Amino acid sequence: MRLPALLLFLLFLHLNLRRSTAAIPLRIPEYSALLSLKTAITDDPQYALSTWNASTSYCTWSGVTCDRNRHVTALDISGYNLSGTLSSGVGHLRYLLNLTAAANQLSGPIPPEISLISSLRYLNLSNNVFNGTFPLQLSRLRYLQANISSHYIVLDLYNNNMTGDLPVSVTLMPSLRHLHLGGNYFNGTIPAEYGRFPTLEYLALSGNTLIGVVPPELGNISTLQQLYIGYYNTFSGGLPPEIGNLSKLIRFDAANCGLSGKVPPEISKLPNLDTLFLQVNTFSGPLTVELGYLKSLKSMDLSNNMFTGEIPDSFSYLKNLTLLNLFRNQLYGSIPEFITGLPGLQVLQLWENNFTGIIPQGLGSNGKLQIVDLSSNKLTGTLPPNLCAGNTLETLIALGNFLFGPIPESLGQCQTLSRIRMGENYLNGSIPKGLLSLPLLTQVEFQDNLLSGAFPQHDSVSVSLGQVSLSNNQLTGPLPASIGNFSGVQKLLLDGNQFSGPIPPEIGKLQQLSKMDFSHNRFSGPIAPEISECVVLTYLDLSQNQLSGEIPTAITGMRILNYLNLSGNHLVGSIPGAIATMQSLTSVDFSYNNLSGLVPGTGQFSYFNSSSFLGNPNLCGPYLGPCKDGIASATPQGHVKGSFSSSLKLLLVMALLVCSIAFAIAAILKARSLKKASEARAWKLTAFQRLDFTCDDVLDSMKEDNIIGKGGAGIVYKGVMPNGDEVAVKRLPVMSRGSTHDHGFNAEIQTLGRIRHRYIVRLLGFCSNHETNLLVYEYMPNGSLEYAYTLKVDEKSDVYSFGVVLLELVCGKKPVGEFGDGVDIVQWVRKMTDGKKEGVLKVLDPRLPTVPLEEVMHLFYVAMLCVEDQAVERPTMREVVQILTEFPKSPNSLTQEDSMGTGSSTPQAYALESHTEATRDTKGHHQPQSPAPDLLSI
Repeated sequence: MRLPALLLFLLFLHLNLRRSTAAIPLRIPEYSALLSLKTAITDDPQYALSTWNASTSYCTWSGVTCDRNRHVTALDISGYNLSGTLSSGVGHLRYLLNLTAAANQLSGPIPPEISLISSLRYLNLSNNVFNGTFPLQLSRLRYLQANISSHYIVLDLYNNNMTGDLPVSVTLMPSLRHLHLGGNYFNGTIPAEYGRFPTLEYLALSGNTLIGVVPPELGNISTLQQLYIGYYNTFSGGLPPEIGNLSKLIRFDAANCGLSGKVPPEISKLPNLDTLFLQVNTFSGPLTVELGYLKSLKSMDLSNNMFTGEIPDSFSYLKNLTLLNLFRNQLYGSIPEFITGLPGLQVLQLWENNFTGIIPQGLGSNGKLQIVDLSSNKLTGTLPPNLCAGNTLETLIALGNFLFGPIPESLGQCQTLSRIRMGENYLNGSIPKGLLSLPLLTQVEFQDNLLSGAFPQHDSVSVSLGQVSLSNNQLTGPLPASIGNFSGVQKLLLDGNQFSGPIPPEIGKLQQLSKMDFSHNRFSGPIAPEISECVVLTYLDLSQNQLSGEIPTAITGMRILNYLNLSGNHLVGSIPGAIATMQSLTSVDFSYNNLSGLVPGTGQFSYFNSSSFLGNPNLCGPYLGPCKDGIASATPQGHVKGSFSSSLKLLLVMALLVCSIAFAIAAILKARSLKKASEARAWKLTAFQRLDFTCDDVLDSMKEDNIIGKGGAGIVYKGVMPNGDEVAVKRLPVMSRGSTHDHGFNAEIQTLGRIRHRYIVRLLGFCSNHETNLLVYEYMPNGSLEYAYTLKVDEKSDVYSFGVVLLELVCGKKPVGEFGDGVDIVQWVRKMTDGKKEGVLKVLDPRLPTVPLEEVMHLFYVAMLCVEDQAVERPTMREVVQILTEFPKSPNSLTQEDSMGTGSSTPQAYALESHTEATRDTKGHHQPQSPAPDLLSI
């Protein structure tokens, strides 16, 4: 019986040997393995691998490091923008300790042959486009370095296109310290087995599509120092109290991942925690008192939640706090006085709550304050006098409150100030001396206050100052010639004041001005023709002033002007005929002046209506009735003496006979014409799906009370069909008389009718005759679709669409569907950034490769220009192209490479983190030894 058993054992041993032999491929030389890697690269735009050739020693090739025995121990080909795949030949670099191929465009699956590198302890393939599931073979690395616990083992696959469940096998790698699987498309739940990691210090799972609950087993990772689980994940429930067991935790980021309930009081057991990000969730109830016991805390962001109640007194213990974000909650009560006693506070953002009372008057006295945003509350009292005590204040926003009193004079000497937004309050007094000439100033908003005094005179104004809004105050006096020093201003809004005197000719020096509103003032004298030198002006409103003289013909040279309003003045003379050739104009208003003569009826004037010309008794034309004959056109009556001669009578009879014949012919032709017109007015319904209504039903909805929008291309009505369906009916302009060609309209509409997309409003059909077309759309409530119903579909609608595409590229989000009912990407971006390019970090796609900050801001700025609500305020496509080609080239531009810190805890770093974490995944988190730090870590 023993012999068969022995044979069976030998057979088993033979099969295992064969299996083992088959599993280990034949080794190839290391230089051949490297060349196989180069062969798999399809594009090397920087010629980074040009040194990789057989004529030189492979130990001298770029990115290759060898030991004294000429074995390759490190391979770093990161940041070269390489395209192609990662060759399986990498598995033959058997002495490799460090493999880094981050920040490229490498695609395809991660080669499982990496698991054959028995010495590997640092693997970074982040910021590529690797796809497929996590290779199970990598679990073999669990045998590596098991007895060398001092080594820091890193596995970083951040920001790729990997799918499937999170791998459980990685828990079998006993020496793993750093695991980054964020920024992919992993789904399912966080495995409870992740609580088994014996030495893990860094765990990042954010930026995936994970669901389920946050497993309490995570609290078992006693060595964990950094935990990132937010952004794009959608968990149910709240934070487990076991989070309090992570006693070594330093940074915890669970922002924007669907968490709810209360913040567990056990969080106070994290004595080393310095960063806590829980923003953009649905946490509710009062702020957890125990948060105040986190004495090491430096940055705390609880914004965009549903917290209620007052700020707890325990927060006064947070003496190390540098950043406190509580905005967009339901907090109330007063801002506690102890806020002024936080010695390191740099960022305080409490906007969109229900805070009342006064702003603590000692705020800023610590000399560290950089960003203050208290807007959209119910605060009263005066502004603290020492907000810029340390000359570090950069942003001051308190709009939409009940503040009164003067603007502190000290702000006029705040050299670091870049943004001040104090609109919609009751501030009085004058604008502080020196404020508008601060060297870093970019934005000034004092609109809707009670400010008085004159417009400040400044010899030097920062070229970065882009917006000045002083609308609706009580400012008086003339506009000084020094207005020409505001050369970088793009929006100058002075409407609703009491400015007087002429508009100075120096206004023409504002070469960057795109919007100018001087309406509702007391400006007098002629319109300065130098305004035409503002070559990028798209919006010009001089209405409701006391301007006189003629409309300067120089205005007709403003080739991108969209909106022109000169109404309510004392202008005389005729409307320059050349204005009709200004194809950029989409809205004009010349009403209530003393203009005379014929209104042009061609060009853009064919789109305007009579309301644009009312109140000018001596104007005439297509909208206003026929022109008066005047003396020159009158025909004098001759004196008739005696009776008609016989020949004259005969001529009169013959003339009457000819007229009768002509009348008869005209009557016949008229009858035929009426018949054809009747046939032409017959409506035809073209349906793109089964419809339970007729054209008559559509026509019944076209009533004045049902109008929901008007635009240059027609009027839009809301209609309810007999079956209860709601539709939007857009009436297009009448076709040219006698025209039988639809210029491709029917073919284009047929194409639109076949489109079925969840983000595109459906065209149900259209009713038509030979004169008019009625487009019937599905009705979209809440006005969520900015636009297809109401505006003229021309180049400006293309510009808007292009702007949406740019925002999709910048934000990495779909145009609708990710922001709640009735909210699209444009509305969301405006809410997050207030439309300012400096706010782009709040919405920037975390999966973007490294990019220069100034270029991102510039691209975002162009996008926001394109999606202005009013078509008149958008640039033309030609302008867009021009602006895009003029990326800022300043030698002082801050790029990601220049500004990247290494775990910096500077005020700037914390400020930017607070602005960006609410809408990004883990891309901004510092990764040890990462070769490709990204923009958001600035």
